[in-house]
This record gives sequence, C-alpha cells and structure tokens, in this order.
Amino acid sequence: MDSRIHLFVIAMSLIPLQQSLPQPVYSATDVLSHEKVVAKSFGLSLYQLMERAGQATFDYLAKHYDKHNTLLVLCGKGNNGGDGFVIARLAIEYGYHVQTISLVEEKDINGDAKQALSVLHQVSPSVSPVLFISNLAEVKSIIDAFQGELIVDAIFGIGFKGTLSEEYNAVIKAVNENQAEVLSVDVPSGLNATTGNGDGIIATATVTFIAIKQGLLTGVASHYVGRIIYADLEVATEFVSTLKSKIIAQGRQHLPCLAARTQAMHKGNIGLALTVGGNENMPGAIRLASEAALRTGAALVAVCCHKDNHNLMLNGRPELMLAPDTPAELAQSRFFDKAGVIVIGPGLGSEAWAVNLFELMCEHKSPLIVDADALRILSRNPQKRDDWVLTPHPGEAAHLLGTDTKTIEKDRFSAVTEITQRYGGICVLKGAGSLICDGERTWINQTGNSGMATGGMGDVLSGIIAALILQSPSVIDAVRLAVSIHGQAADSVANKYGQRGLLASDLFEPLRCLVNQY
Repeated sequence: MDSRIHLFVIAMSLIPLQQSLPQPVYSATDVLSHEKVVAKSFGLSLYQLMERAGQATFDYLAKHYDKHNTLLVLCGKGNNGGDGFVIARLAIEYGYHVQTISLVEEKDINGDAKQALSVLHQVSPSVSPVLFISNLAEVKSIIDAFQGELIVDAIFGIGFKGTLSEEYNAVIKAVNENQAEVLSVDVPSGLNATTGNGDGIIATATVTFIAIKQGLLTGVASHYVGRIIYADLEVATEFVSTLKSKIIAQGRQHLPCLAARTQAMHKGNIGLALTVGGNENMPGAIRLASEAALRTGAALVAVCCHKDNHNLMLNGRPELMLAPDTPAELAQSRFFDKAGVIVIGPGLGSEAWAVNLFELMCEHKSPLIVDADALRILSRNPQKRDDWVLTPHPGEAAHLLGTDTKTIEKDRFSAVTEITQRYGGICVLKGAGSLICDGERTWINQTGNSGMATGGMGDVLSGIIAALILQSPSVIDAVRLAVSIHGQAADSVANKYGQRGLLASDLFEPLRCLVNQY
C-alpha cells in the first residue's frame, strides 16, 4: 500500500476521483478491444479520441508546469507515440520550448499516429519539429544531456506486455536517472497495464484514458505510476455501461456501512471474537490482533495462546479474556461455543499444538479468519470452505498456490482469484493496492502507505476483520471496510508523524475514530 497513488479525474476541471469511488477498472485488453466501439457510438474516429487524449494530457501539463519550461517528448511507434505528437503540437502552440524525439523512423509510423505527426508538421512546415532517431544509444545520450523540467513519456502504451530489449532498458534507465519530472501517457512505458508487472519508467504522474487500467493500482505499479490522472475523454459513461467489470477500485468513500447501534444493545447482540495463536515466545502477534478487534467494536475477545504468554496477554489490556490453551479444553469451553467469529494464525507456529488448534477451528461453524502461520498449515493440508477469509501476503500466497513470490507479484489478480477458486471463501492478497476477492469480484484497496511494511500490521488487519464481521450482515462488506480503514488509520498516523517508525499498535487510536464513521 502506498499513499503516493492519488487518483484524479479530468473532465472540465480536476476533481478527486475518490468522490466517485467505487470505480470499475479494466484490463488493457478490455480497453483496446472496446474503445473503437465506444468511439463509434459517439460518431468519433480513433484519431479524434487521440486528439482528446493529447488535449487532456496537455491540460494537466499546462496547469502544473510553467510556460517557460523546456519539455522533452519521447514518442514510440504506436498510438501512444501519436498521443505524444498531439501533446508536442499543443505545447509548441502554447509557447513551451519542446524537443520531440521519435524512437522509430518516420516511415515506420502508421495509422492515427501518422495523422497526428502530419498535423504536428504543420506547426512548422519548413522545419520538422520531430527528430527521428532509431538508434537508441543516441536517444539515451540526448536524454542524458537534457536539462529541462519535464519529460513526456509516450513510448509504450497499454498494449505493451512483453519484456524490454537491452537498448530500451538503457533509454528507460536514462529517463529515470534524469532530474526532470516525468509525465507518462496512459501507462509508464515498460509497465503491464493489466497486471501491474514490469520494470519501466518511474513517472511523477500518469494520465490514463477512457477507463482506469487495473494494473496501475496494485503491486509494484505503485513504484512507477506516481500520481494517477484519469481523463474520461467524455466517453467513459458509455464505456462503463456497455462493458461491465468485475474489478473495482475502492477508496475512502462509498464503502459499506455498519448497522447503527441501538441504546438497548448489549454485549450479546454484538458477540464474541475468539483469537487463536501466540505460541511459546510469540505473544505479540495475537495480542495485536485481539486488541485491534476490541478497538474496532468487538464486544468480547477471548485469546487462546500458549500458557507462558498469559500474563503478557493481559498486561495493560484487562478487557481481554483468556481461553483454555489446549485443543481439548478449548473445545469444551464457553468461548468456543459462543464464538461468533474466529481469528487463527498470528504467532501460531507449526508444531502439533498449532496444527491441532487449526483443525479444531476448522470444525467451528462461525466465520474464520485464517492468517500467518495458519495459512502455511492450510497450504500443507488443503481444504475448501465458503465462509472463511484468507489474508496472505505474497509469500504466504505463494505457499497456498505452490509457487514463488515472484510469480504471485507478476499477476496479483490471477493469484487472488486462483486462491479463492482453490480454497473457497474470501481472499485478501495484502500489499500495495491490496486485493479483496470473493470468487466473483475483486476490489482494489486504495488506502494505506509504505510505512505499513512493518511487523504486526497484518495481525491488526485480522483483528479488524473479525470485529467488523461481528457487526455486519455481510462478510464481504465487513472485509472491504476492514481493509480500507486499516489503511486509513495508517495514513492518519503517517500524515502526522511520517511513514518511518510507524508501528502496528499506532493504528489503535485512529481506528477507534474511523470505525465510528461508517
């Protein structure tokens, strides 16, 4: 999760996109295959859409960069390069000092991009405003020497899904090492707009068109996209109405709400959360999960942990209760009988004690949040259940799917879907732009920041999910809200103190405020 991802809409003016979230998002394939159909329904050609895309990007550029700035526009072979030609033309007409480079020869530019180039030539008919340099080593030298304020990246568009050649890698490295800011057109070059995988240009901002591409919002993409600007090109309403998406971006607004509490409500109406973990010498994780459940509205929380951790569990938090620490005794206890939701995994370990507790919890009829060590136990003893919530980070997801972390991060959308198909229930694939999948739909969370990359954050999330399940008639609604306010709490602390030094327990105070807003 990374707070550097900010979504904006360009229409007639710049408006925070969060005002309209949840927002459907799409794969690059969806956009490429459907944009012509949508354009036709408005009586537009694809070239006219290109003009709108270039205009929208230029509008953002002109608002944020002084007229006397010097710009370097890098254009590739396809329609992304055509967008770059439109931007260069508008910038020249406006009065910017513009250096435009095509990374392919003029004879290799075709279709709508060729038309955009022809119009650009008309700005200065006697002198070509574009340098055509297919020798990428020479392009790299020009980028190295560039001392202007902004580089416009229009090299590769959303159709890119391969790997970069050594020569293109050198060009992209030169852009990333230049001191100028970078504005990417539709997607940072080198990044896969569908999966978010890749190693490309690190943009200051990315202007994306027609529909938001799902890959820009999760995983390693957060390192590359910078501030995301969404330009609907005045065709988005038609696009969304004619092509439904099962992937949705969620932010801070239009989230599920909890039921209002009545004056006559008592502990029994809300219910008990049972948290299971905290093996010998590992008390912290289950304590964090348990206290998070209390802070987000669980009426009662009982902890099953190793007996040596009992004193540490209650120290400073007398509201927690201790459940029996052996599977046999726990199975006969009132805590097991009355649990409305169960968290298992934080600090659980992998010994026989842990495995036996995991098997016991799987027999319970209440919703089960499976985290941390319990996920590894599950990966070794696969089973399927409809009412549990699995909360893996990429490493744990790799264990669940019998692969490696690199493969998970290469396509997080496929990974989270496959986990729900294989194990059932709901999966939260944690990380930048956490994904929440119920097997049918996937939500991309847009709260949180990189300061959350610290021990205990996932344990706190498990406790929040448990508490909200107790307070919501819908498990998926509870999970979506939990993931959002988890990130919001971290953002609140980071905005006040900074990201470094952010502790999982720092979230408790803002969580108490946030949970009362929904």
